[in-house]
Amino acid sequence: MTSAGDPDLVLAIVDDFSPTAVEPRDRILRLFFSTATARDAAHGAVTSAGYLSERVDVDDEDWARRSQADLKPVTVGRITITPEPGTHAGATLVILPSTGFGTGHHATTRLCLRALQSIDLTGRSVLDVGTGSGVLALAAVMLGAGAVRGIDYDADAIRAAIENLELNPGLAQVAFHVADLSQVVLPAADVVTANLTGAVLIRLARRLVDLVRPSGTLIVSGLLEDERDAVVEAFTFTGLQPVSEQREDGWVALGLCCN
Repeated sequence: MTSAGDPDLVLAIVDDFSPTAVEPRDRILRLFFSTATARDAAHGAVTSAGYLSERVDVDDEDWARRSQADLKPVTVGRITITPEPGTHAGATLVILPSTGFGTGHHATTRLCLRALQSIDLTGRSVLDVGTGSGVLALAAVMLGAGAVRGIDYDADAIRAAIENLELNPGLAQVAFHVADLSQVVLPAADVVTANLTGAVLIRLARRLVDLVRPSGTLIVSGLLEDERDAVVEAFTFTGLQPVSEQREDGWVALGLCCN
């Protein structure tokens, strides 16, 4: 699907339809979905919001080939993300751009990566909700975390995350599972990351807080600047307060801890 308009707002609109990849071209976005049904629903939401949108059928292998050719490595703090498998020096993650959302090229992923690097993860348990490509879970292991789990309700995203795990030998202490946060019981973790959307964060605020151990940290992103106050209010009501905040390109990431 292609769409013309404010890229950040278009991404916020289509997030509920689980895009598997995004290809920005100035103010035009090409968004890829695992099914035609998801694509058509996203197209309807975007056009209803007043943006131009066109549905296009693209071969998956062609998209993967072109993405690999065009996407460049991204460095965020101490971590570099590259689409090229192989031997790399330093703290480098291999994340294939054609498989789950999260290659480091979107501001919300970068914000979460910076937030993870701002706290000591040594030996701590981490839960990544809405893991997508698995980039945050894999980065947590690289930063010294102990047991790490990534969950996503989209089976295609989990397959992508597992594929990326296999491309990053040495990060074995991470597990990826298909799970719907609103329907499953999960053990609490020392650090929980949730790069979702503002509306989903508000709706799941109580559930996310329950997953954070006492004295733990919740890192949230995927919210736009004009959603920030409503998200903070939702989490303040549950007993968490923002202790850190970062912004980039109109997006916000919050670090929240118990009062």
